[in-house]
Amino acid sequence: MELAEDQNLSALAGSVLIIGTGLLGASVGLALRAQKIPVYLSDVSPTIEAIAEDIGAGRSLRAVATERGVAPSDLRQLLGSEPQLVVVAAPPDVCAQIVVEQLTLWQHAVVIDIASVKLSILQQVQQSGVDTSRYLGTHPMAGREKSGPVAARGELFTSRPFVVCKHPDVSPTAVRLAQTLGIEMGSTLTYLDAAEHDRAVALISHVPQVMSSLMASRLQETPLHALGLAGQGLRDTVRIAGSDPGLWIQILAANSENIVPTLHGVRDDLERLITTLENPTAAGARLDIAQLMSEGNAGVARIPGKHGGAPEAFSQLTVLVDDTPGQIARLLIDIGELGVNIEDLRLEHSPGQPVGMAEISVNPNEHEKLVEDLTSAGWKVVR
Repeated sequence: MELAEDQNLSALAGSVLIIGTGLLGASVGLALRAQKIPVYLSDVSPTIEAIAEDIGAGRSLRAVATERGVAPSDLRQLLGSEPQLVVVAAPPDVCAQIVVEQLTLWQHAVVIDIASVKLSILQQVQQSGVDTSRYLGTHPMAGREKSGPVAARGELFTSRPFVVCKHPDVSPTAVRLAQTLGIEMGSTLTYLDAAEHDRAVALISHVPQVMSSLMASRLQETPLHALGLAGQGLRDTVRIAGSDPGLWIQILAANSENIVPTLHGVRDDLERLITTLENPTAAGARLDIAQLMSEGNAGVARIPGKHGGAPEAFSQLTVLVDDTPGQIARLLIDIGELGVNIEDLRLEHSPGQPVGMAEISVNPNEHEKLVEDLTSAGWKVVR
């Protein structure tokens, strides 16, 4: 993995055609339109395409076709000239086909895809026999558990990794244009080859989705009074289980080769834990449980902390906040006026009570003084 190295990037001086206007495609459009870059939108669903235009992600090709009396499929006549860049934001099972079609249609446009798997798409494009010098696979490492253009955000990619997957035949121009796209969206450029990318996302994205969905599936028959006891831990664990099943069927199938080994490891650990808990008072059982939990601690500690550096140890305090307008803003203002920098902030609701709990992470050296100052200012601080 490497960071951006080429500062002489090709400017996005022409138009951009986005094919697929769901969450990611529409978000790319919003980010580019914020930079005044002309964007055209195409989607198999007229409704999805129209919504993407309505939120400001670009110009719907169907709308242009209606205005000019041109067939929506006649992209050459609709655009008037070749787009400089085509962004294919389609599901993995049709992505390669669309990439090939666009490379065939345009003689000079650079075509990139932003699908969440890379190797199988690259191989399909290479096997088609088209000129792959103008094709590059990329992956903006951002998303939401919600789907569709109504969930799109222009700032979705800000400060998030934008993975560029070079291959031997790609031209420097195509690479520079992909880099420019990432920079225009406010992302941080990262370079991996397609196989390395798929191995990485299997562990940090695809398996977590599986684990979240499996845990959430256990809740289907849970009595409501039990769910009413749920705290932030459960909500954090199952948050991404609300993701689009149709898309994840394709992702998991396309990257199964890299997902299965990790699931085998999880299965081994789970069987080990089940065996231990079936006789928790046996000799060595408590030690085995402690080791499993400690291994989890060690894994969490390896996740980069603030600004991508080593994980940092912050002190937490919880402040009770009335569920009325302006209370969170007032709390943040008070902390700012005390000269304390908030390192992290999490909000949790108190079930059945008109209060929320703001969990604030700060430098350990500032913890006690902040507790005292906030208490003096009338805030209810939970130690």
